[in-house]
Amino acid sequence: MRKFLISLTIATLFVSCGKKAEQADPIDTTTQDAEQILALPDTALPSATAVSYTLEIVDTTISGELQSLENLYDGKEGWFTFRGNPLRNADFGGTVTGTPSRVVKDWQFNTSFDASKTSMGTWGGGTGWTGQPLYLRSTGEIIVASLCGRVYFLNFADGTETRTSIDVTNPIKGTCSLEPTNRRLLFVGQGIPKVPPMGQIAIDLKRHERVFFSGADRKAGRSWGAFDSSPVRVGDFLFWPGENGTIYKYKVQDSTITLHTAMRYRCRGVAPGVENSLCVYRNYGFFGDNHGNIICINLSTMRPVWHYDNHDDIDGSIVCEVEDGVPFIYSGCEVDQQGAQGICHFVKLNGLTGQPVWEQQIQCRKLNFGGKHFDGGLYCTPLLGKGDCADLIFANICQREGRSNADFTAFSKKTGEVVYRTALNAFAWSSPVVFLNEKGQTFIFTGDSSGNAYLIEGRTGKVLFREHMVNNFESSPVVIDNHLVVGSRGQEIYRFSIE
Repeated sequence: MRKFLISLTIATLFVSCGKKAEQADPIDTTTQDAEQILALPDTALPSATAVSYTLEIVDTTISGELQSLENLYDGKEGWFTFRGNPLRNADFGGTVTGTPSRVVKDWQFNTSFDASKTSMGTWGGGTGWTGQPLYLRSTGEIIVASLCGRVYFLNFADGTETRTSIDVTNPIKGTCSLEPTNRRLLFVGQGIPKVPPMGQIAIDLKRHERVFFSGADRKAGRSWGAFDSSPVRVGDFLFWPGENGTIYKYKVQDSTITLHTAMRYRCRGVAPGVENSLCVYRNYGFFGDNHGNIICINLSTMRPVWHYDNHDDIDGSIVCEVEDGVPFIYSGCEVDQQGAQGICHFVKLNGLTGQPVWEQQIQCRKLNFGGKHFDGGLYCTPLLGKGDCADLIFANICQREGRSNADFTAFSKKTGEVVYRTALNAFAWSSPVVFLNEKGQTFIFTGDSSGNAYLIEGRTGKVLFREHMVNNFESSPVVIDNHLVVGSRGQEIYRFSIE
């Protein structure tokens, strides 16, 4: 296998830095037919000059061009990646009858507890951020990776183990991902180096064993090699951002993966880390990093298309919604590098150009608790409204204006205006999920860091149910019908019903 390095250092002249509207020729975003989806242009807008990058093309024997842009995550066979699909829109199809009034615990499963001390403390078990379970419909299984360093397989009906858990050595904070075409490969990113090095793992579920481990990338621009991002497959390739300043593109094979391209980048001379999961529309991939950069790349070439400066650490995944054939994306930042006080910038951008549609600025603060600090702003992945809330987008905003809790907040998709705020009891990193009734009325489940569960009427923000139910809702749920499965810090995985 031949190997060469293409060095493409883009001048760090920050032309607009994504903050001014960029003009681009109108783009045809229509499809020729149901089976042929047109690729978006291979272009670099002026703001892309804010990104310096190199491409290491490891495998030159095959083209990196995406031959198919079909969505491989349609939900028919289950939910195989964070927030269900490449748009990260949590379109799980949750349903309820009438107006629900309570959240009922159906079962509880306890993971192992790892009391080992690491350089970053003890991680125990259960699940962390983002920690969303997966669901495999054909076997009725829940698949969830734990902070104890094991992957569990549970019966969705009763919470019992269906297979022997798999040891993945290091704590897993993020959401694993299941290969969507044959559902054989499970991708798991390590989050804490209890036993260095950290890396990316592929597990062959047919053989019930590891078949790939990346190890440390010594060429990466940042030494922290965690992988909280949930990878996503497009065409024949798997895309997997890292916290080491690198976006990886793997060729997917039946029983393993091989590296095709590594895109290593810097902005303002710094190699940032990516904790959120890549959002994909056709051949464009969108991500934010811990220095506030929002970047769009062409997944066929792995070159930047545009850049937008959103000021501070971005942990929540970008969400995409198509309006009149144009993809629009939503993203928000934390108050981290700004200091003790700062602004959460919640934005809507044109996904084709990076041009801002609106920006909502929310004053937030850091919270010091138990010798640790917790950033303010947005940790969750925003939730697109549906049904009678199709004009809204929702998010949990932490520590607004000196408070120590979070607000469940409804924004207008059109203007960014705050429609209402519902105060939660504590700060909230978990991402909300939606249920629709037979009338198209929206009901939203969310949880907070103190373990309180909430059922909220989407149109008004009225709290229909509020009760302390677990140790800590830090992870995000997966939804199946009127049920959800979610883990807690500690040891627990739960199934709840919305009734």
